[in-house]
Amino acid sequence: MSRGPQPHGTANAVTPIVFVVDDDPSVRGALSSLFRSVDLAVELFGSAAEFLQRKPSDSASCLVLDIRLPGVSGLDFQAQLLKANIRTPIIFMTGHGDIPMSVRAMKAGAVDFLAKPFRDQDMLDAVAAALQRDRQAREAEDSMTALRAAYGLLTAREREVMALVTTGLMNKQVAGQLGLSEITVKIHRGHAMKKMNARSLADLVRMAESLGLHRPKAHQP
Repeated sequence: MSRGPQPHGTANAVTPIVFVVDDDPSVRGALSSLFRSVDLAVELFGSAAEFLQRKPSDSASCLVLDIRLPGVSGLDFQAQLLKANIRTPIIFMTGHGDIPMSVRAMKAGAVDFLAKPFRDQDMLDAVAAALQRDRQAREAEDSMTALRAAYGLLTAREREVMALVTTGLMNKQVAGQLGLSEITVKIHRGHAMKKMNARSLADLVRMAESLGLHRPKAHQP
């Protein structure tokens, strides 16, 4: 999953980055000073097109976006990002905001919608919330990637056994369905748990749910 499209320098990979997209240089400058004052990296863009030209970031990040942009509105740009599966959390700024705009923005996943002029602390609070959201999303994505990689190490038979035991069947029942001995099922189950790094059957069940496993058809001898 991509999280955003390097002008103005590259931030350290572990430093959170705030992307600012606003066609007003004075606004960009003021926000840059504000974010740098709390040790956040900042990248500035005058248009949506400029932002899309940057490379994806490995750091937690968020996008502070003006609702009125040259060429495309901030709301339309938000829709474009979602369509492209770019999930960078967004904080909208506007000097012309109204209730329908804010509702549309928030329904599409925006973290906040701040009317200009806003208090510095309100912006910092919104950015902190957005960065935390992005960190959590990245952690969940990394966990899912690791889970799929572990599942990929299982043999076809281990996957069958895992799918069945995680539905609540006993080893004896699984053995009957697959035409195996109970001891063979135990061995496959043990291998699956080891490869999946599951500490208990409950762990394995949660992993199966996360992977969306379906119970396979009964083995035909």
